[in-house]
Amino acid sequence: MKVTRPMLAATAAAAALVLTGCGGSGGDAQAVPEAATGSLEQLAAQVKCKPNMQTDADELRQAICKNPEGKFILVTFATDRGQREWINGAKDYGGHYLVGRKWVAVGETNTVTALREKLGGDIEEGTDHSAHTGSHEGHEGSAEPSAGATHPGQST
Repeated sequence: MKVTRPMLAATAAAAALVLTGCGGSGGDAQAVPEAATGSLEQLAAQVKCKPNMQTDADELRQAICKNPEGKFILVTFATDRGQREWINGAKDYGGHYLVGRKWVAVGETNTVTALREKLGGDIEEGTDHSAHTGSHEGHEGSAEPSAGATHPGQST
């Protein structure tokens, strides 16, 4: 089997979660099933939701789902690389991600945890911006825009 960057990134992310204690709740945790596979509709059916399709493109399909566990976004991907690139970009916005092979479910912690009992997969966390207290370099002490930047209503 050829090792690719997306595989290494996924392995590193999973290892980081386990090492920081975010990967599970200890010895009393239920066994996680093997990650589900299938189309967006098949995955949605496994968690008893009727998908409200938002994006239906060749590279990804995205729907809003709601079931007794909560509301979540379900996304399927044409390629593993496309999935990893999407996750890496989305994590900048925070959130909780249940990641399977060529699919992701995004929702609140309790929703993602409940979905994992049915779909399997690995839970990944987005960036937490709530602790950010530092200043933005280049923005402190000046009300003027950066060189070349304009703001709406500002003449050049």
